[in-house]
Amino acid sequence: MKIPLFLFAVLPMLAACGTTDIEPTQAQLRDAWESTNVAPVNYKADIVAFMRTYLNDPAHVRNAGVSAPARKTLPGDPAERIVSCVRFNAKKSDGNYAGNKTGIAVYGSGKLDRFIDTPKEVKAVCENVALDPFPELERLAR
Repeated sequence: MKIPLFLFAVLPMLAACGTTDIEPTQAQLRDAWESTNVAPVNYKADIVAFMRTYLNDPAHVRNAGVSAPARKTLPGDPAERIVSCVRFNAKKSDGNYAGNKTGIAVYGSGKLDRFIDTPKEVKAVCENVALDPFPELERLAR
């Protein structure tokens, strides 16, 4: 069966008529971002579970503190996220304490999504944030 040549010229034009702009609007992007900004229910338990795998030696953490989840803008993010600042002094692999370290627990959809420990980002977000004692982290065992 032979296909008429004019169909080859008409088909691309017909295909173009059916396309629409598939890029999301700014409002849709903002709504999608905000839909993941759900406050965590058990943020301390989420942090403790994460720290069990994050720390080389999770036992005998000292000077642990945590801030309540709050909306903050993280460097590089387009809008606010729900975060907690976490301070701890954990043992290094040689058994000595490393000194106080602070990190940022970032929540998405009500769960711990990632942990940021880069000093520049931590300072920008956690400077002047009040930390409450975090005995649950200090009681962590291997």
